[in-house]
Amino acid sequence: MSDERVTEHFREQAGICVEYGSPFTGNLINRMADDYEAGGPTAHIIGDWPTNPRADALALRLAGALHSASLTRRDAALHALYPAQNSNWRMDEIWPVARAFLDRERIWVRDFIKSPPQTNETRRAIALLAGFLAFAQHWQGPVDTLEIGASAGLNLNWDRFAYRTQTWSWGQGGPVVIDTDWNGAPPPLSSINVRNRAACDLNPLDIRDEAARLQLKSYIWPDQADRLARFDGAVALALEHGTSVDRADAAQWLAQKLAARAQDAATIVYHSVFLQYPPREAREAIVNAITEAGAKATSSAPIAWVRLEPEAVTDGVHNGLRFVVDVHTWPKGERQILAYTDGHVRNVWTA
Repeated sequence: MSDERVTEHFREQAGICVEYGSPFTGNLINRMADDYEAGGPTAHIIGDWPTNPRADALALRLAGALHSASLTRRDAALHALYPAQNSNWRMDEIWPVARAFLDRERIWVRDFIKSPPQTNETRRAIALLAGFLAFAQHWQGPVDTLEIGASAGLNLNWDRFAYRTQTWSWGQGGPVVIDTDWNGAPPPLSSINVRNRAACDLNPLDIRDEAARLQLKSYIWPDQADRLARFDGAVALALEHGTSVDRADAAQWLAQKLAARAQDAATIVYHSVFLQYPPREAREAIVNAITEAGAKATSSAPIAWVRLEPEAVTDGVHNGLRFVVDVHTWPKGERQILAYTDGHVRNVWTA
């Protein structure tokens, strides 16, 4: 018997994908929902999913498995039909092949969907940049950065990206160009001197490993060529600069890093679309680690905390759909809301 929670989640996620510019993924997830309701391979793979399918992003796990099969050519027919190879794709052609793969490779797919989707959305860096530059407007010294929930660490190199909007730009160029529809005043276009950078994640993916790179890439929606290109560019930068991410609990890692932070530089703690995932106790421990260190900050060694997080997390706005870009700075202990956006930072509205 099908679980209504699963079908409701799949239909909702399909609509979100279409709204966020991926008709391919939306259509694919709807086909999987139909197949689940009909008792097809999708139902056999998912079975009685033991936890909340929406919280687990179950539809995106399954869509990621199919994209992975295409990227790795585990299924050559699927590879040939997917948007990267076929700009005139038709779901009526793709779905029978995808369904056959799900039926044939049930064990592999079940193993793939055990892991939650990881994304290293490089476009989010343009929202975070507003916070970094707002802080740099009043600090010209060296900066050490700490990112939590960093996944593979692609956004550790945010200062090496080029940013381009219709009204302002920042950065000299390189393999990653970030754009968005920017509405409102530009950020202060200050220079910033990143001296050291570090990051942690509970389950970091090592991009030096090709399988890990492809797993991370598989969660990018296949018909969004701009996101795929930014990912490839960010991977190239990360490999060039030897980017690495510590496997650690964010609260414990932050407490250790902040206790040992340099006294001749500013420290910036940052994260994007991360704080909604840890349980409440872990989230409180993270916030406490930052605020306790902030209380000890000085004018010669200030601390900034830059966030891009759902409004429900930052301000307790129930059912809020916006994401907030804000910056806390110490020693003054001030908070400034800079802008609002969505999870993929397709548009930014300054506050």
